[in-house]
Amino acid sequence: MTLFGKRYHPPGTPPGTTQVGDGSVASALSVTVADYDAQNLTLHRNVTLDACRPFITTEEHTWIHIDGQPTQSLINYLTDTLELHPLAVEDVINTGQRAKVERFDDTLFAVLSYPVKNDGKIQLIQFSLFLGGDFLVSIGEHSGALVEPLMRRLQDTKSRLRSRGCDYLFYLIVDWLIDQAFPTLEALGAQLEELEVRILDNPGKDTIADLHFVKRELITLRRCLWPQRELINDLMREEFFFKDETRVYLRDTYDHIIQSLDMLETYRDLSASLLDIYLSSLSVKMNEIMRVLTVISTLFIPLTFIAGVYGMNFDTRKSPWNMPELEWAYGYPAFWGLILLTVTGLLVFFRRKRWF
Repeated sequence: MTLFGKRYHPPGTPPGTTQVGDGSVASALSVTVADYDAQNLTLHRNVTLDACRPFITTEEHTWIHIDGQPTQSLINYLTDTLELHPLAVEDVINTGQRAKVERFDDTLFAVLSYPVKNDGKIQLIQFSLFLGGDFLVSIGEHSGALVEPLMRRLQDTKSRLRSRGCDYLFYLIVDWLIDQAFPTLEALGAQLEELEVRILDNPGKDTIADLHFVKRELITLRRCLWPQRELINDLMREEFFFKDETRVYLRDTYDHIIQSLDMLETYRDLSASLLDIYLSSLSVKMNEIMRVLTVISTLFIPLTFIAGVYGMNFDTRKSPWNMPELEWAYGYPAFWGLILLTVTGLLVFFRRKRWF
């Protein structure tokens, strides 16, 4: 899995190109439209894009959610029916954008991303939002389960969502997307705690591989979360599209992104510390092995010397100085006694020096 899953137009393509390239994967779009106010709600699921046209001109608030990868029909709908800016539509096509918010005439465009687990790895899914005076268009791949809780809240007549405008719905979606990072961060935190135990007990090659995997996942999350902090800052300063009462809630979302970033940086520091602990554990383990081998080698150095001396076998008949011990009745036991005395003396000496 690559860290940057981004789709581009070919180099040299004019800015604002809204043609879906041949490399894009065609997929069926799932379109849901909700037309609502405090008293009434009209909700249609799995409709066509053409069926959404009449709702744009109603006096009620309109939310159009599109689940799926961008197709040419979707692009034509955004540019022709909603008259959205081509540069914003181009960012919808070229997924993997950095989180940002831009204002185009009477439309506010925002791009965010949220993490999902795919085959055990984190994948960032882009989510695009277009906010107008009385309409909101949201576009995201595999996002049906993400927005379904908001759909249920919209059906509740007592929900605050029904009495607020599309700016409040925009805030709810942004807050919902940012909060998706918390379960992922908690899972990574649990992995780091497990790795800490493994590193302190018995570090191995699989441990360092798992640690590098977690560090890579944290890098992916950092790429997702840090730009969204700037995005929330920009939204809180936006006075044209957001009412004062909605900007109060955006401050709460800002607290959420700060909290997630604090968790992220804590886990990054912890992963770096675990890597240092792993390397230190390997160094300590190697030092223990070398110390044992050094003690063994030191013990055998005098023993080898003694055995070499008594293995020269000079003829005692030629001279009384030629290995007189060979003539002793207890020469062989004396030899082993000297060996044991040497080993014991060395061990006592090493122990007093605390070398083992």
